[in-house]
Amino acid sequence: MGTAHAPGDAALEPPAEWAELRGQCPVAQVRLPSGDQATLLTRYEDVKQVLADPRFTRRLNAPDAARLSAEGGGVFSSELATIIPDGGKEHQHWRRLVGKWFTARRMAALRPAVTQIAERPIDDMVKRGAPGDLKASLGFPLPVYVICDMLGVPAADRDRFSYWSDTLLNLTRYSQAEIEAAQGEFFQYMSDHLAAKRAEPGEDLLSELIAVGGPEDGGLSDLQILVTGMGLLVAGHETTANMIGKMVSMLLADRSRWERLLADPSLIRTAVEETLRLDANSGFGLPRYLREETEVSGTVLPRGATVVCSMAAANRDESAFESAAEMDLSRSPNPHLSFGSGVHSCLGQALARTELQVVLEVLLRKLPSLELAVSVEELERVEGLAVGGLRTVPIRW
Repeated sequence: MGTAHAPGDAALEPPAEWAELRGQCPVAQVRLPSGDQATLLTRYEDVKQVLADPRFTRRLNAPDAARLSAEGGGVFSSELATIIPDGGKEHQHWRRLVGKWFTARRMAALRPAVTQIAERPIDDMVKRGAPGDLKASLGFPLPVYVICDMLGVPAADRDRFSYWSDTLLNLTRYSQAEIEAAQGEFFQYMSDHLAAKRAEPGEDLLSELIAVGGPEDGGLSDLQILVTGMGLLVAGHETTANMIGKMVSMLLADRSRWERLLADPSLIRTAVEETLRLDANSGFGLPRYLREETEVSGTVLPRGATVVCSMAAANRDESAFESAAEMDLSRSPNPHLSFGSGVHSCLGQALARTELQVVLEVLLRKLPSLELAVSVEELERVEGLAVGGLRTVPIRW
């Protein structure tokens, strides 16, 4: 895989190849872990163009689409992925229905709840004493707890949700049998949960989707609602969990950044955006399958090509960002592509931003003396395909 990190690379730094590729080979041929060929894009304008083009699908289930991994590509090509419409009017309709839950207004209303949810694991970690692991203590529980809250799932079931989400996203850790068993349990759980919501609706996303009515009333089918619930859990879990650890590590890697935020908490919002932009471990990039021939940076890509958009490389493109390699906590505007672009840009981005901002607020308030308990050089990446992260984030305070 041409863009994977070499084991010796520092965990928070980008691979040197990105700059070379952007400069000399913005449309590069790469071999995927499955052995299949794909085209890698690393320039800001190109990545933005392809992500925003509604003609390209993120579904890799065409017979000639590249497979991400030998097992087939997990969440990108499962049958579940085909239940939610991927394009056109149907996709817009689904996004409108579900997107109502992720508006900035809803997120502002949710903020106090997210703050409470974040405080509990931090308090528990402090009770256990330093050093702690920020990723295990806070990064992983927080997004699951928040989405369980939104889906009206009982707190007692959160740990099972974490496991199910992990099996759906992790392309290397589980056997096919474990994955199928977990997906079966998850599906059954959500079916029962939906039936309970139908009988006794609550103030949650699933109850509201049920209340709209079925497809004949402009709503979604039961199966679509169920898969939406599963999809939201998976999409929002590991990405945000990993980002919490990476964000705090990036800010503590040079502690003057942390000091600056302590002195001026109004920088929290722009600091979150800048860590999203500079995240060098966002994973492999977003795959797109080209249903028709297209031209990118003067190169004609044939119909049937599988393109991987490296948002992380694009986010460091000097032509789009002044001093692109520098972390500027007050950078504004910051049109990074970490949430994608266009019709498929991340539906939950307002939620992710809220969670990341709240984590910083609470940590700065409760643990102003926070620091990494190991040197930056000792931080280790998780080697896996779908979403990149750090293995642990050892901290003391």
